[in-house]
Amino acid sequence: MADVDDRVTAAVLIIGDEILSGRTQDTNLRDIARYLGVLGVDLAEARTVPDVQDEIVEALNALRSRYDYVITTGGIGPTHDDITADAVAAAFGLELYEHPEILALMEARWGVELNAARRRMTRVPVGADLVKNPVQGPPGFTIGNVFVLAGVPAIMRGMLEDVGPRLRGGRPTIARTVRVEQSGEGTIAAPLEAVAKAHPQMSLGSYPFFGPDGFGSNLVLRGRDAEEVAATVAELIAALREAGVTHIVEIDPAA
Repeated sequence: MADVDDRVTAAVLIIGDEILSGRTQDTNLRDIARYLGVLGVDLAEARTVPDVQDEIVEALNALRSRYDYVITTGGIGPTHDDITADAVAAAFGLELYEHPEILALMEARWGVELNAARRRMTRVPVGADLVKNPVQGPPGFTIGNVFVLAGVPAIMRGMLEDVGPRLRGGRPTIARTVRVEQSGEGTIAAPLEAVAKAHPQMSLGSYPFFGPDGFGSNLVLRGRDAEEVAATVAELIAALREAGVTHIVEIDPAA
């Protein structure tokens, strides 16, 4: 749950054999991370599990007990392997029922004689609230600290807009990048480690690049205190120069 510094955390549970097989490339994790970051919610963990109910239940229970929020994607369609609703209900020890509002929406679209496959998409755990779907198809739902969203990226992003206002946001993370050119990670490792140890509340990462114009690393600093971030950037640049690194550029975050 949230730390004493009021950090707000979330996890993403990606559900689907198609992701694990490589047939479908997941982009939802990236979009969720960016969306939560603006709200000051730290995406602390992500897992991908197959369409196996026991594995979904196990992962969901672990994540919802550890983090403030869990967002699931995938597995709420009409086919036999869309079992997310069943798994979420099992994790909470609840029964599923056909939600009257979803039934009404689907009957208005397809007529009153819904087939069994379409009726599957009307089921939510008892006590769940709906998550609006402004794109197409039935809504998602939320129960406890879990938000169950579609796997189709466009639909998932639309549902996120209804999730955001329900979250308790934190202080947004400030990110700054120091670009080091013509120096490898072996050269910058020691000064980067020293600065990271001096600022344990911040995140410092090295992301190397290679190309026809040369090589180097983008050093990304993340923190919540603007003054500390600025001071740490200056400290890092000084430490790099002391280590003999000469090609250093601080990237303007507004650029």
